[in-house]
Amino acid sequence: MNPKKFILTIIILGALIGAYMALDYYQRIFSPNVELKDSSIEFFVRSGDDYTAVYKALISQNIIQDSSSFDWVAQRKKYPELVKAGRYLILDGMNNNQLVNLLRSGEQNSIRLILRSVRTKTELAANVAKYIEADSLSVISLLDDNAFCAQYGFNTTTIFSLFLPNTYEFYWNTTAEEFIVRMAREYKRFWNEDRVVKARSLNLSQSEVSTLASIVQSEQAAKKDERAVVAGLYLNRLRKGMRLESDPTLIHAIGDFTIKRVLNIHKEINSPYNTYRNAGLPPGPILLPEIESIDAVLNASKHNYLFMCAKEDFSGYHNFSESYREHVNNAKRYQRELNKRKIYK
Repeated sequence: MNPKKFILTIIILGALIGAYMALDYYQRIFSPNVELKDSSIEFFVRSGDDYTAVYKALISQNIIQDSSSFDWVAQRKKYPELVKAGRYLILDGMNNNQLVNLLRSGEQNSIRLILRSVRTKTELAANVAKYIEADSLSVISLLDDNAFCAQYGFNTTTIFSLFLPNTYEFYWNTTAEEFIVRMAREYKRFWNEDRVVKARSLNLSQSEVSTLASIVQSEQAAKKDERAVVAGLYLNRLRKGMRLESDPTLIHAIGDFTIKRVLNIHKEINSPYNTYRNAGLPPGPILLPEIESIDAVLNASKHNYLFMCAKEDFSGYHNFSESYREHVNNAKRYQRELNKRKIYK
C-alpha cells in the first residue's frame, strides 16, 4: 500500500474511533437516562446512605434506564464521595450529568409541614414523622427528656405548648432536634411583646395561656367566634378560685376521646387533669391550641359569666349564665335533648 494512503487510512480510522468515543461519551453524559411514568418523582437519600445504597435505589425504583452509564458518570464526577441526604425532585428526561449534579449538590426541594392541633405527644410525633426524616420515636424521646425540655424553659408536660399549629417549610432530612429548635424559634417569634404583656395582665404565664387556650378550643372547636366568650368565663372562674369543671379535661384524663357525654362516674377519676376535683389549670395543654385560641384567651371577652352549657338546638353554640340556678335550667334542657337523641355516653 502506498505509504501516503496507509497514513491517510490510519488518520481516518483514528478520527472514526475518536468520533465514536466522543459520541459514546456524549451519550453517556448528556443523553436522557431518566424515564418516568410521571413528569417527576420524589427520591429520598437517607442520612447514612452511601453511594451503593443510592445507586441500588435508583435502579430498584426504575428511575435510571442505563445503570452502567450513570455509574460511569457518577464515578468521574466523584459523586460516591459527595453523597448528601435529602429529598430530591427528579424530572423525567434528565441526563446522567443533570442527575448526578442534582444529587451531589444537596439542593433539595423543601416540604410543607402541616402541624395539626393534635391531643397527645404520640400524635404530635406521628404528625411530624410523616413529613421529615426523623421518626416519631426520636421526637418523643426528646419531648420526654427533662434536661432537654429545660433548655427551652419547659418541663416534659409544658413542652407541648412550644408547638404552634401552622404550616412550615422544612427540608426532609431534618432531625428531631433540628425540628424542635426550629419550633422554638417560631414560638419566640409568636410570643412578641404585645402578647407577653397581655399574658402578664391576666396573671398567666405563656404556658398557662396555651393550657387555657387548649381547654377553650376543646369546649368550642367549631364556632371560633365564641372562643373569646368561653375564655372570659374560665378567667372569671380562675379569679374567683372556682374549679374550671371542664368536660374536655376529664376526657383527656380518661384518654377516651370517643366519649360524647360526661357522666358523674367520670368526674371521680384521680388525675391532675380532672378539673372537677382540682382547682386551677391542669399541668399542661390537653391539645395543641390553634393560634386563634391563644389569641382568644389573650383578648378574652369581659363579662360576668361563670357557667355555660351547650345549646339544646345542637347549633354548636352555648348558653351562658351568671347564676347556678340559670345554669341548671340550661343544663336540664340540654340533658333532655341528649336523652331524646339517645346519646348516653
